Amino acid sequence: MTPDYGFLKELGIQGSNSGAFAGRWLTCTGPTLDSTNPATGERIARVEQASKAEYEACMQAASQAWLRWRLVPAPRRGEIVRRMGERMREKKDALGKLITLETGKLLQEGWGEVQEAIDIADFAVGQSRMLYGLSMHSERALHSMREQWHPLGVVGIVTAFNFPMAVWAWNSMLALVCGDACLWKPSESAPLCAIALTNVIRPVLEAEGLAGLCSLCIGGVDDVARPLIMDSRIPLVSFTGSTAVGRDVAARVAGRLGRSILELGGNNAVVVMPDADLEMVVRSTLFGAVGTAGQRCTTTRRLLVHERVAEQVLERLLRAYQRVKVGDPMEEGTLCGPLIKPQAVAAMLDTLERAKAQGGKVLCGGTKAQLKGRLERGNFVVPAIVRMGAQTECVREETFAPILYVLTFQNMDEALRLHNEVPQGLSSAIFTLSVRDAERFMSAAGSDCGIANANIGTSGAEIGGAFGGEKDTGGGRESGSDSWKAYMRRQTNTVNWGTELPLAQGIQFG
Repeated sequence: MTPDYGFLKELGIQGSNSGAFAGRWLTCTGPTLDSTNPATGERIARVEQASKAEYEACMQAASQAWLRWRLVPAPRRGEIVRRMGERMREKKDALGKLITLETGKLLQEGWGEVQEAIDIADFAVGQSRMLYGLSMHSERALHSMREQWHPLGVVGIVTAFNFPMAVWAWNSMLALVCGDACLWKPSESAPLCAIALTNVIRPVLEAEGLAGLCSLCIGGVDDVARPLIMDSRIPLVSFTGSTAVGRDVAARVAGRLGRSILELGGNNAVVVMPDADLEMVVRSTLFGAVGTAGQRCTTTRRLLVHERVAEQVLERLLRAYQRVKVGDPMEEGTLCGPLIKPQAVAAMLDTLERAKAQGGKVLCGGTKAQLKGRLERGNFVVPAIVRMGAQTECVREETFAPILYVLTFQNMDEALRLHNEVPQGLSSAIFTLSVRDAERFMSAAGSDCGIANANIGTSGAEIGGAFGGEKDTGGGRESGSDSWKAYMRRQTNTVNWGTELPLAQGIQFG
């Protein structure tokens, strides 16, 4: 284990760690997994992965905890979630540093992600007193009708490396106040983040005798992922990952008549109108395209600029890119950390070659970053801007790397056509001082994405609004608004408080 990071011990991370928690840490019999620092290539720690036997133990622990949890009053469930949020708040510094160490996100982004987990816990506490049903008028005399919401059961949560804590919290904090248990299968690229977060919230659940309520199972496709997806004891699977894998998950879960929440690919665009505040455009695009080294689902990947201001925008943007510091994500002033794996570097370079073959011109970046010392073996690249004459095949695809494609348009109709003709539909933004253009962009005839912004970028979201997208993004919603309903089942109740038995629709049987 790297000796320089004392916060690992604070989070219960050791040189070798169990990858399965079923109310207690299990002895795992699956293969060993190395957690690697993408900035240095160094091994941080080892994780013993779960086999099918440990998966079953985790599933049973979650199921048993749920049988008790579903009967706990919702406001009481909210109080326990509040205490979990307080535990995360106490360990925010260490958790944020671990995110940076294991995924390469900037330290500010790591801390921001933990704050997001804390915020959704706070949101869920309030939601625990607002799991509202409906009261309806019956067509039959002396009858009353209502709808109420009940817990679903065990929710399977499959998360990606780029938000190794926040996405689990989006799902689990709401699922818990709704009366569900959780079984978490995290990314194999960020196992320590999952172990640490489980260690942080574990004492709260242990004090209630419900430690298995948030079970954790780290393992491969055959031993953990596929059994979870196919498990009929799991009525809801929340999956975050690629569109290709999401299609398979959706088909398998639907095949057993389960539910799924899918947060898949994004190919997010910023539309720049001629009256836009160009300083705001450049600042938001820089963070949107370069932040998290282009590895957010909401990363800005396409910049659609009106031809009257295209050269001005490009000139400003190129100057800004020249000042981007690529390097250690732990250091202040770094704007672009490493990609998660060497394969991601190769994918970026390959995509840029394809873009050039399809008529694109690389205006800056697009190479491996040559760093020295401990960072020499890191997965660093120089963020790229590519001028495209048309929206080609590679532009329509999502590459999880800091590549920004720039295209021009002549009018709003053309901008919307370019914007909407990609298969993904997650996040979008327009920069304009025109209320008419902004409202059109956010209307039914405008952006076809789940998120549409005006005068802010595509990247990042507040927990109060439901997060998710359309088309190849999957159609699921997590976090705020009424997304809590996905974690519950609806029940219609009719009560006859009279002495007759009238039938609906006035049917008479004599």
